[in-house]
Amino acid sequence: MIREPHINIALFLLLPVTAGVAWLLDEPFIITLATKVAILALAGVGLNIALGLGGLVSLGHAAFFGIGGYAMGILASHAQSYAPLMEVPFLIEGTKSMPVIWLVAVIAGGLAALAIGALSLRTSGVYFIMITLAFGQMLYYFAISWPAYGGEDGLSIYVRNGFPGLNTLDPVQFFGLAFAVLAFVLFLAGRLAAAPFGLALCAARQNAERVETVGLSPYRLRLLAFVISGAITALAGALFADLNRFVSPTMLSWQMSGEIMIFVILGGVGRLYGPVAGAALFILLEHILGGLSEFWHIYLGLLLLLVVLFARGGMIGSLARPEPAP
Repeated sequence: MIREPHINIALFLLLPVTAGVAWLLDEPFIITLATKVAILALAGVGLNIALGLGGLVSLGHAAFFGIGGYAMGILASHAQSYAPLMEVPFLIEGTKSMPVIWLVAVIAGGLAALAIGALSLRTSGVYFIMITLAFGQMLYYFAISWPAYGGEDGLSIYVRNGFPGLNTLDPVQFFGLAFAVLAFVLFLAGRLAAAPFGLALCAARQNAERVETVGLSPYRLRLLAFVISGAITALAGALFADLNRFVSPTMLSWQMSGEIMIFVILGGVGRLYGPVAGAALFILLEHILGGLSEFWHIYLGLLLLLVVLFARGGMIGSLARPEPAP
């Protein structure tokens, strides 16, 4: 068995090595698959902060993923049509600048998570799962009935948004951008888990009553974790919509929430690089088995069942040996 840090390093290098080899072999499709893994792993890292650190089983994280996607779609569509979002009381125009779109997506996702979390976190257990699912489905049906931005047909963006100094239409450059964002968020998530806030959040997950006795509020800790989680997931949604140059209500569906949770479970709940491993395995299975049968999710379900029953630590937990006691 291998130490977990070595597995993490291998996972971190897997994506750029794959994209680099594909670039040398002139295989843009493989680069796009690697980009998709990086973006979906980013969404998984967002959920893992709420699920892995806070123990919050959310089935509504597609709401934040979709909010990020629609933030990109709305801003970019107004930029490509040269029509302002609003003119009264002040002028707001669309934009094709990725940094601006990311900022809007993060703020929108964080505010939505604050509103949803403030209500949802007053419940626990299965009630929390169901209320997050309900909020996600509310936004899903709202997007379907929003004809200004495509309704259930979605919204197409004809030109990819720009980032200073990069040609984002070049698959390898767009991959590098997505991977850099993933690396930065992984660094922040690692520091967050080791910070006093992360330790207090883990303590609240294990024994909320003891945390309260030392003067900390488990509700506030969980709410802050939920907001950070929602903001990161919205950032992933903005990148995903930019990758496809398309946004639709399916980004808000409960199936999307389930897929994001699958990334975390397959890789290992609470493991920093668990979502990276889970997203990579998911896309690999989709690419290989999807060409053999349209019912490839059956095999994914069997794998997920085996992980849940026999590998509680996910792929990383199964491969890594325990750290020696100090």
